[in-house]
Amino acid sequence: MTGIAPSRPSPPAASRGTILIVDDEGEIREVLEEYFTTHGFRAVGAADAAAARAMIGRDAIDLALVDISLPGEDGLSLTRFLRERHPGIAVVMLTSAGTVVDRIVGLEVGADDYVAKPFDPRELMARIRSVLRRTSAAARGEIGADRVRIGRCVIDLGTRRLTDAAGADQSLTPLEFDLLKALVENPGRVLSRERILNLSAGHDWDPFDRSVDLRVMRLRRKIEPDPEHPRFIRTIRNGGYVFVPAGD
Repeated sequence: MTGIAPSRPSPPAASRGTILIVDDEGEIREVLEEYFTTHGFRAVGAADAAAARAMIGRDAIDLALVDISLPGEDGLSLTRFLRERHPGIAVVMLTSAGTVVDRIVGLEVGADDYVAKPFDPRELMARIRSVLRRTSAAARGEIGADRVRIGRCVIDLGTRRLTDAAGADQSLTPLEFDLLKALVENPGRVLSRERILNLSAGHDWDPFDRSVDLRVMRLRRKIEPDPEHPRFIRTIRNGGYVFVPAGD
């Protein structure tokens, strides 16, 4: 890593997001935490994958900066876990210079970008900002104040209407609308069945039957190109459901 210029901008009042730095080199974590903080981000560090998993479980992370060469569970495995369980978190991988295979595999398991060590912090910051612009725009999926795109469909939260690619209305029961609303208002966040029930308070849900699962199945038939292989409303094993606006 090259040197960091001594002159640094003052951080703005509001954070631009939270970056998790996963690297077993404490000096790199400390330097990057300070650098990101002075550029308006909140930064936290983890020395290995286990610490990163624990931190992700209790904190809202926007982007994970993951070193591919971690002790124990490596960065590729951690990235695969993030893509499967926390698709709303962007991932930038740190790789060794010249390790082309690692970069290719990193992108294949779901990394949004990679930066080779040693790196210039200014390039790393530019890459991170670019990734966050792409992923935050995709995560919002918004086309208006109350309208959210779900693949070829659009849900209007104000009028409670779901329309397909041709603009034709797709019928929604009140329970289906509330379930879909809970998902689209929490893009990239895994919602347990209990959480969905809480967000849909006021309706006669039965937490002991398969009401949520049944309505998710019905919603998929209306919005998914292939309901048997859902892209937008995904099941997270032992977790619940997650809305993935980009569908990838």
